[in-house]
Amino acid sequence: MKQIWAPWRMEYIQMKKTDGCILCEAPRQDSDAANHILYRGDKNFVIMNSYPYNPGHLMIVPYQHIASLEELTDEERHEHFDIVNRSIKVLRQVVNPDGFNLGINIGKAAGAGIDDHIHTHIVPRWQGDSNFMPVIADVRVVPEALDETYRKLRGKF
Repeated sequence: MKQIWAPWRMEYIQMKKTDGCILCEAPRQDSDAANHILYRGDKNFVIMNSYPYNPGHLMIVPYQHIASLEELTDEERHEHFDIVNRSIKVLRQVVNPDGFNLGINIGKAAGAGIDDHIHTHIVPRWQGDSNFMPVIADVRVVPEALDETYRKLRGKF
């Protein structure tokens, strides 16, 4: 049997799960560090993905609980993509990736894990950041804990 050591996951596994939308609940709480919220705009916020593909995997999320881009107001949409741009600049400065994947999954069929609250993913990428683990063992290795990445990015927005 192969084992992967990831002791920081136990805190997530044991935390109380909410019945509501995590993307609505997180910004309502007064615990940005615990929720890995990096920035709060007027209409959108930046939160780190709890299941990152790579360190620095961010999500830009409107406060309004909507399922698709066309439901955003002009003001929400403009701020949303301004924050996407700002997030890329911050990630370039702090983690210096070789590139980025940007994505919006609209609906379950498109791969949305949370399909009723639209959000934009920003995934920093480095040359050689993928390895044999996803192919051989169907396992993804993220080389840095969320709290460490949060510490690096916090205050940079």
